[in-house]
Parts: sequence; C-alpha cells; structure tokens
Amino acid sequence: MAQESPQILVVDDELSMRELLEYMLTKEDYKVATADSGRAAIRLLEKNHYDILLCDIRLGDMTGLDVLRASKKYHPDNVVIMISAYATTETAVEAMNEGAYDYVPKPFDKDELLSTIAKALELRSIEHEKKQLGDELKKNMHFGMIVGNSPAMLHIYKWIEQVAKTKTNVLITGESGTGKEVIAKAIHQESDRDENPFMVINCGGIPETLMESELFGHKKGSFTGATHDKKGLFEIAHKGTVFLDEIGELSLPIQVKLLRAVQEKVFKPVGGNEDISVDIRIISATNKSLEEEVISGNFREDLFYRLNVIEIKVPPLRDRKTDLRALAQHFLEKYSNEMGKEITKFSSYALDLLRKYDFPGNIRELENLLERSVALSTTNIVLPDSLALSLHKRRWIEGFKDRRFDLDEVARGVALDPILEEIERGYLKKALDCSNGNKNKASELLGISFRSLRYRLDKLGIDK
Repeated sequence: MAQESPQILVVDDELSMRELLEYMLTKEDYKVATADSGRAAIRLLEKNHYDILLCDIRLGDMTGLDVLRASKKYHPDNVVIMISAYATTETAVEAMNEGAYDYVPKPFDKDELLSTIAKALELRSIEHEKKQLGDELKKNMHFGMIVGNSPAMLHIYKWIEQVAKTKTNVLITGESGTGKEVIAKAIHQESDRDENPFMVINCGGIPETLMESELFGHKKGSFTGATHDKKGLFEIAHKGTVFLDEIGELSLPIQVKLLRAVQEKVFKPVGGNEDISVDIRIISATNKSLEEEVISGNFREDLFYRLNVIEIKVPPLRDRKTDLRALAQHFLEKYSNEMGKEITKFSSYALDLLRKYDFPGNIRELENLLERSVALSTTNIVLPDSLALSLHKRRWIEGFKDRRFDLDEVARGVALDPILEEIERGYLKKALDCSNGNKNKASELLGISFRSLRYRLDKLGIDK
C-alpha cells in the first residue's frame, strides 16, 4: 500500500507567494492547501488535519502567531514553520515558545525550505514514535521512578517482582549513577513492608567513628557529645527496609558488628547493655566487586554471603542506549514541571548528541545535564547548544577533527545529521575567519546568499 503524501497548509496574504509555494511543494509530491488570511486558515484547521502548517508571520487580519496558537489548539501534533521577511530574533523566539518548529526568513532559499520541511516531517515521525514508546513503557514500568523497557530492564523488573514478596537480603551491583537506590526503593514499595520505613544510609559518607551510632544508636553519655539517647536506623526501620548504599566502604570493625545484626536481627546500641531485636529487610548496594574485596581482605566473606543472597546487576547507561530517549524525556518533563517551563521535546540533533555520548556518570549524569539544560533553555525545544554538554560535546566533536570521512563506515551505521552539521559549522566559521567577520564577504566565499548565511548561523547557534 503506497504511503499517502504529506499534507501542507500554506498561509500567506500575498497571492504570488501562495502560488509559488503551492507550485514548488506540489512538484515535491506534497498535497497543498492554501489560505489567504488568518481567519481562512483557522476555518480550514477546524475542519481538516495537516501534517505541516507553513504560515507567514504578518497577515492582513491577524498575526501568524494567532494562527499558530489555533493550530496547536485544534491539532497539537501539527508541525508549524513560520516564514517572514520581517522576522526578528524576538519574534522567532516567541514563535518557538508558542510551539513552532522553525522559522524561515524571506526571500528563502528553495533547498533550505524543502530541507526544513523534510526535517519537520521527520520530527513529526519521531513524535509519533515517542508516543508509541510512551504507551509501551506504561505497560512495562511498574516500579515508581524506574524508566526503561530494554531487555536488561525488563529482566530487572521480573527480579523485583520475584524478590519483593520475600524477606531475603538483596545485593544490588552496578556503576555509580545507574539507579541502584531507585531499584531498592521499588523492591520496598512492592513488598508487604511498603507502609513502613525505608531507611537509607550512605556507608561511604559517614566517618567510621559515627557509623556504629548511625546504624545502631547510642545511649546518653556513651561518648563525648552523646547528650541523650538516640535510636539508630536499624531500630527506626523496624518492620521496614534498611538500604545500605556503598556497602563496600565499611571498615572491618564495623563489618563485624553489622554481621551480627544482619544474621540475627539483634544489636546493642553504643554504650548499651541490652540487645534490641528488629524485623527488617536489608538491601545493600555497591559499585565495587565485593568478591575482589573479599579476596584482598577488605570485606568479610561471611558478611558478603549474608548480604548477597540475591544479586541484581544494574547495567550502565551505555549498555542500555535504547532507554536513553525515554530517560531523557522523563527528566525533561520532570524539570520542566518543576521550573514552570513548557519544554516538551528534543531536536533530532540534540538526541544524536546524547546518543553519541557514553555518559560515564550514567543516569545521574544524564539527569544533571537535563536539569541544567531546562534551566538554561529559552525555547520549548532542547537544541544541541541549549544542552549543558559543552565539555562532553567538545570531546565528541574532537572525533570529527581532521577526520578522513570513510563512506565504508555507512555499512556499520552512522548518524548523518551530526556529521553534516559539523561540516557545515566548520565551513561557516572558516569563512567568517577568512572575512574577518564580514558576513557579506563570508556569504560570497561560500557561494550562498546573505540571508542563507544568516539563517545557517542562527540555526547552528554561531554568534559572530
């Protein structure tokens, strides 16, 4: 079955411009409808659905921004491209904030306009994929804030379901920033202990001299500064769960005392004489290999086996890249809501940049980057330059420096748009350098119009 041609609504109060656009787009096999005013366009939008709205910013009866708002009201998934001979940076930003995909200055370059439309349609396809992904994720995400439907994560979901109903101790292993605490909390929430405390202690963040008191509490006068009795986390967590993060950082003397508490669920507070019994479930986490720590004598073997009854291995983000888009979208929505912004999507370039980066800090690093990006963004779409990825982006771009492009690598798979973007960026900057910043001269060196140069500089965020 042949795929239907995309439908485009052209809105412009100049007859010659409408006829030019209709002719040009029809030749490219698009189905084209036209409107000579804002009101006529809105009447068409009320009755029909279009894949692309191509709208002039200045119309006789109203502004193109009014038509843009109506389009988003009737068809939120419409992709809107604004065109104008009078567009300013402020107007363009306002249009982007209202939901426009892009703006194209008049007189426009035919190839640029067609390329923008093609990319807009690609974005629309990505948005549909994202919705399908979201629907699929809703089927697979049952555990609080855990995001992802990669095979590795689906396997972890099954582990959570199986172990949550037991009293068995669990050891969660994985690199820093992979979300081990989130998984521990999911186990607690899925268990019959979910209405009782979930207590977290970072074993690497508390001095050894205070660790015993934090875990088991102390009696008044047991040491300098102990001015009153204090309950430890084990006692506070009675009937609930204790999460021991970075368990591999505990000293051997504390490990000895922890062993008895883990094994018998009994302990003495610092300075106390009587045992306290508790009913707790213990979940531990580490970014170290505890087996190697046991071999090197840094971790007690008997404690290791008590804690590692069931092990859940969390993969690093670089090994679950199919979850990247869902994770990025999750954090984008989270921080957009927290900061009162309406940033709803990523440009394809921004997604390519994220996919290309290995994220040594894993999900924690991704979340940090997205929080900063939302804080810095001035539009409703995340662009490469609005990502707070300057250092990481430089590392990635260095891979293109002095590169001899090998067409054979296409067989292994490439991200074409970022490659083309970096080539274009390099030529634009070189032309500006050769012309000492004179844009008219730079456009002549590149064989493009001044408006085309200005459009490309704006698109790539080059400030010259």
